[in-house]
Amino acid sequence: MLRYRILVGILVALAPRLALGALATRTDLPVTAPVPGGVAIVCVGRVPGNAPLVTFEGQRVLVARVDDAWQAVVGLPLALRPGTHELAVTRDDKTERTIPFRVGRRDYDKQYVTLANRRQVDPEPDDLRRIAREQDVLARAFSTYSDFESDSLAFDLPAAGRVSGGFGSRRFFNNEPRQPHSGLDIAAPEGTPINAPAAGRVLETGDFFFNGLSVVLDHGQGVITMYNHLSRIDVLKGTSVARGERIGLVGRTGRVTGPHLHWSVSLNNARVDPALFLSSEVRMREAPGLVSTALGGVPGRSAPPHCEN
Repeated sequence: MLRYRILVGILVALAPRLALGALATRTDLPVTAPVPGGVAIVCVGRVPGNAPLVTFEGQRVLVARVDDAWQAVVGLPLALRPGTHELAVTRDDKTERTIPFRVGRRDYDKQYVTLANRRQVDPEPDDLRRIAREQDVLARAFSTYSDFESDSLAFDLPAAGRVSGGFGSRRFFNNEPRQPHSGLDIAAPEGTPINAPAAGRVLETGDFFFNGLSVVLDHGQGVITMYNHLSRIDVLKGTSVARGERIGLVGRTGRVTGPHLHWSVSLNNARVDPALFLSSEVRMREAPGLVSTALGGVPGRSAPPHCEN
């Protein structure tokens, strides 16, 4: 089933326990960056036994088996406050507990963008009604948790080009503050192919006021990716795509200053830094200058934490 939404209170009764493949390797997981806009990896139990059901702020969390432990791979929203937070963990025997983890502070840079089209900064009433409808569509897409397994959380770069906009920057359009940048911008000539960074299913396609022509992919277990400002969409809603399959072409539709791809990665309905999902090999080969803004330019930890549970 491509998508469904169920209340956290009945997840235990209805949802099967799945992990990222039969056994994930350490390189399958994103780089750990336990800050707003980053990813925390938290041990939630040991093998044997099925994966526990884990939620964070009411959203179901992906759980992967690494060696002899179950690791929760938690997306941290940009608006999350630093400090101690808790995962809710339910085992097969229906016993429940909470596991605390720490979230650090991260101050992202500011970015100032000048737009000639005033409606893209201050939309008109008809535009606002359209935007509200589109926000509902995207909210449903990002909250999707599908019980199929991703092939890996080590993503390929979806398009060749220069990184022109980092994740998390506090944005000002014509000097007016707007929402932080929730993805990674890749500047490339119009018509550059955009390929799926991992296998998935096409969750949504459409033409959106701010995002332009867009594709949303479901990679399973709360991992959703989005591709904006396309010049052409090459996939249909509801179809499956393989890793490396073309899903569209780079364009300049929606709110843009030039042709580029805006690429978002969402984990348990939290938009997180896509650079954390690129392996070191992919970064060296395809984007040697790319650094994770969630990490602040410092090396991240790719190995999951030691499990005491």
